[in-house]
Amino acid sequence: MSVRPEPVVDGRRQRKTLRTREALASAAVELVVARGLRAVTVEEIADRADVTRRTFSRYFASKETAVLDGVRADGDRINAALRARPADEDPVTAYRAAVRDWLDDEGEPAWHRRPGVRDLLRLTEREPTLFGAHHHLRALAEAESVRVLAERMGVPEDDLRPAVVVGAGAGALVAATRLWLFGDEELPVLVDRAFDALAGALAIPTTQWSAP
Repeated sequence: MSVRPEPVVDGRRQRKTLRTREALASAAVELVVARGLRAVTVEEIADRADVTRRTFSRYFASKETAVLDGVRADGDRINAALRARPADEDPVTAYRAAVRDWLDDEGEPAWHRRPGVRDLLRLTEREPTLFGAHHHLRALAEAESVRVLAERMGVPEDDLRPAVVVGAGAGALVAATRLWLFGDEELPVLVDRAFDALAGALAIPTTQWSAP
C-alpha cells in the first residue's frame, strides 16, 4: 500500500507560492500608494516582501502588475461566482448576482473592505501606466465573463449577446466604482443603484429615448 505524500508536498508548495505572491503584491501597494509609482523600484518591493529581485520576476512582469494583482484576483472571483450561478438565471441577473456575491464575501473582502484599495484605485486614475495596466486586466476579466455567459447561454463565444451583457454589467460596476472612489457612498449601494439604472434603461423602448 503506497503512502503517496506528493499531494501534501504540492499543497505546501502552492501555499508558499500564494503567500509569496500576496506578500509582493501587498508590498507593492503599500509603497506605491505612499510614494507614487515612479518613486518605487522593483528592488524596493522585493526588499519589503523579503525576497530577491529574481523572485519578484518569477511572479510579476512589472511594478504595475504587482500593484494591481489584487484587482486581477477580484476579476477572477467575479467570474468564479458567475460560473456558480443557477443555470436558469437570465444572463443580466446572473452577472449582477455574481458581482453581489463578490461584494458580500466575508472571507475574501472586496474593494470596499480592503485597506488601501480606494487610494490605489484613485492613483490608478492618475497614473497613465497603471491606468493602462488596469484597463488590460479589466479587458481580460470581461473576456472570460463573455466565455462563461456564452457557455451558459449555449451560444458561440463570438455571439454578440454575451458580449453586450458583459459590457453593460461591467460598465455598471465601473460607473459605481468611480462614484465610490470620489464620493462618500458605500460601494454595494452604488452597485445596486447602477444595476437598477441599467435595468430601467433596458426597459425603456428606444422610441422614447431623446437627446438631452
